[in-house]
Amino acid sequence: MIGNVHSVDTFSTLDGPGIRTVIFMQGCHLRCQYCHNPDTWDCKATTAKPYESSEVLRIIERNLPYFQASGGGVTFSGGEPLLQHEFVKAVLEKCQHRGIHTAIDTSLYVTSSHVTELIPYTNLFLADIKQMNNEKSKALTGAGNRLNLHNLYLINERKTEIWIRYVVVPGLTDDENDITSLGRFIARLDWVKRVDLLPYHSLGSHKWPLLGLEYKLVNTPAPTAVQMIDLQSKLETTGGKPVFIPGNMI
Repeated sequence: MIGNVHSVDTFSTLDGPGIRTVIFMQGCHLRCQYCHNPDTWDCKATTAKPYESSEVLRIIERNLPYFQASGGGVTFSGGEPLLQHEFVKAVLEKCQHRGIHTAIDTSLYVTSSHVTELIPYTNLFLADIKQMNNEKSKALTGAGNRLNLHNLYLINERKTEIWIRYVVVPGLTDDENDITSLGRFIARLDWVKRVDLLPYHSLGSHKWPLLGLEYKLVNTPAPTAVQMIDLQSKLETTGGKPVFIPGNMI
């Protein structure tokens, strides 16, 4: 089984509980205006590296002592890892047999059958919600939000833990109505255990012109600490879930 891998981070503390090995898969169908890794978009990019599933497993197993000490494990991210769901499944299945905690960082804008196929081998879904408003989602990412919200219901029905991630972009995702709608949605999902509000930053914007792309958010400021705390309070009130502001993430 061959997977197209963009990169590997062998000591992450930002992609799930504990110390984690993160496998960034190549390819993504979304075109988020704030994306800081547009180099992951092209599914056939020559800069990506093909890996056998057994190779990736060996990389993961090197950090077993750190996983055991910290409650960590492996996270598949991207790009969109579920575009290569068969490869991800092959690795996660072997990880679970070895007692390694497994997570997938995904936007869930993928065929529902890919999601349901991976649920038995996934301990945690780090699920990105881009926008609660369908039309705003199209403008922000190039795709409506109905599929990913439906997939979140499927994961919740299977009683698999979910962490929600939501990037706060001034003028695009910080409208109070959108935050209220997000809170009401996650309030219906019993298996959402935490929500991360991630402040927009432009640290990846330099990659866009290198790829011949126009970065449209040049004049968009990062949200202030006051704005983030206000949104955190609103979301906790309506959603009934613990909301965190990592601050140095997106």
